[in-house]
Amino acid sequence: QVQLVESGGGSVQAGGSLRLSCAASGYTLSAYSCMGWFRQAPGKEREGLAKIYTGSGRAIYADSVKGRFTISQDSAKNTLDLQMNNLKPEDTAMYYCAAETRGTSYCTTGTSSFPYRGQGTQVTVSS
Repeated sequence: QVQLVESGGGSVQAGGSLRLSCAASGYTLSAYSCMGWFRQAPGKEREGLAKIYTGSGRAIYADSVKGRFTISQDSAKNTLDLQMNNLKPEDTAMYYCAAETRGTSYCTTGTSSFPYRGQGTQVTVSS
């Protein structure tokens, strides 16, 4: 059974950094077609941030976070991480880890459309 558990959220001042981690159970990371992160702020739509094809390591980023966020996979820990640098107040949101298992052809959709997701971790950035 797939289970994703996020951690690492918190409060930080603008310009600061946080590292989110998503612990995956049920499968090793390589068994997932792709994994990613999305966020949702109150009153706003879900926004896909980054995704990674676990087999190739190819990563894709949204323009809003490109150059600031880095997605990575740790096979030893079976975790998906998101390093977030130069955080801005507009990055404040609930952050979710998500995973796709049906094949890489399904990975072209938005990360928030992946069938498996965690409960989320809150990130708050103050100015």
